[in-house]
Amino acid sequence: MSHLHLLKGHGTGNDFVILVDDEGRHDLSDDFVSALCDRNFGIGGDGLLRVVRTRFAAEAEIRELSDRAEWFMDYRNRDGSAAEMCGNGARVFGHFLHTTGRVGGDRFLIATRAGLKWIEKREQNLYGVEMGRAEISESEVSVTHGETKSATAVSMPNPHAVVMVDDLNSLPDFVQSPIWEPAAVFPEGVNVEYVQKLSPNNYRMRVFERGVGETLSCGTGACAVAAVAQKTAALELPCAVSVEVPGGELSVEIDIAGELTLVGPAELIAEFKLESEWLSHRGKI
Repeated sequence: MSHLHLLKGHGTGNDFVILVDDEGRHDLSDDFVSALCDRNFGIGGDGLLRVVRTRFAAEAEIRELSDRAEWFMDYRNRDGSAAEMCGNGARVFGHFLHTTGRVGGDRFLIATRAGLKWIEKREQNLYGVEMGRAEISESEVSVTHGETKSATAVSMPNPHAVVMVDDLNSLPDFVQSPIWEPAAVFPEGVNVEYVQKLSPNNYRMRVFERGVGETLSCGTGACAVAAVAQKTAALELPCAVSVEVPGGELSVEIDIAGELTLVGPAELIAEFKLESEWLSHRGKI
C-alpha cells in the first residue's frame, strides 16, 4: 500500500505538517494541503513544509539556486496557498535537515521563495535564520478589527501590517480576518500583527496570518515588529528585540547593516505514514 512520509513539528507553537519528498514526486493541490492541515480530519497544522531537493522544485527560478542550496523549503499556508517565507517554518525545516543528516555542519543554506537563507544551529534545538532586511513602507494604512487603527506596512518579503495597541488583552477574538485600507496596498492579502510595547527592546504580539487565521506565533511577523520597533524607538545598531508570542518567545537580532536574524526553538514531535485509503477519501496529490 502506498504511503506518504510525514512529520509534525513546531516553532513556538506555530505548527507544521512536514512532507518528506526528496525527489520532488508530489505536486500538492490546495485541497490536499488543506486536508492534511485540518485539525479534525487530518494531521493538523498552520501550514505545510515540503522537503524537496532544490533541483526538483516546480519553479524554474528556484531550480536555479540548486548549485548553492541542496534543499528547498516549499512552504504552503493552511489553505494550500504558497507563501514567500516562513521564519518559524524555516527553523523547523532546518532542524529536520540537521537531525536527519541531510546537511553537514551547523550552518547551511536553504532555498525559499524569498531566495537563499542561512540557517545556524546554536544550542540544543535553538536555531537562527538570516531573514534579510525589512522593507518598511511610507504608505498610510489602516486596519479594522473591532475598531480602526493605523498600521505600518512591512515586507519580509511576505506582507505585514504592524498595529500598535496599548493592551493586547483588550482585542476581540479573531472571528474574521481584519480589514485593511487601502486594499491596493496588500493585493495578495496580509499578515496583521497587533503589538504591545513593554520596553524599547521588548514587545508582545498577536497575529492573524493570511490563509491561516490567528496563530500562536509568526516568525516573519516578529521580524516586522522588530524592524518597526528599531525605527520608531531609534534603537542603536546592532541591537536585539524580544518578541513575546502566545507560543513562547522569539529574538530578532539586527546587525549594523539592518540585516535581521530570527532566533528561536524548533521541535519535531511526531512521525507518520499516511496510507492510500486516507488519500483516496481526502484528495489526491
